[in-house]
Amino acid sequence: MNEEQNLQEQAKPALNIASVSKSAFVKTYVLTVSKTFPVTHKRKGERTFFQERIHEALWPVTEMPILGKKIHTIRSNYPLWKNRIGQIQKGEAILSIRYWGGKPYNSKQIEFCQLDKNSGVGIQKLDDPTNFVFAPVNGIPINWDEVAKNDGLSFDDFCEWFKIRKSDPMAIIHFTHYRY
Repeated sequence: MNEEQNLQEQAKPALNIASVSKSAFVKTYVLTVSKTFPVTHKRKGERTFFQERIHEALWPVTEMPILGKKIHTIRSNYPLWKNRIGQIQKGEAILSIRYWGGKPYNSKQIEFCQLDKNSGVGIQKLDDPTNFVFAPVNGIPINWDEVAKNDGLSFDDFCEWFKIRKSDPMAIIHFTHYRY
């Protein structure tokens, strides 16, 4: 069994987190996470371990996970994600979290979990991503170190990942009940 098949096998139990009835028609919104750092990052090609960090956030194995947790992701287009997360919270949709099986955008997406209205999925607004003093989340100043850690990255890797930021509000999509 190769590494990819092994990861798929490990993810199978996670696919049952969504408690949406199979007979109910619901929308599926897809969110992909990177298996490796992008080519624009100084650690390009190295593994991010985002899938494992999300698993640890949803189903903790120990008090002090070796890899850390990824309890949220940050995405552009806040209004779009606010609408989508609202639909998930009402039970009208689910969030399918996936990673690329190979080269991003040129390979199959592999789902490793689904989140529904009972999962704790939520959204907060990162008001001004260009504020480098603190992260203004729903008007509350949050330390960027904490945001980086909760995004599954070191502060340095987070800054490198988000080195180009627009001033438009961004969506902090939470995978758990945690909120800032």
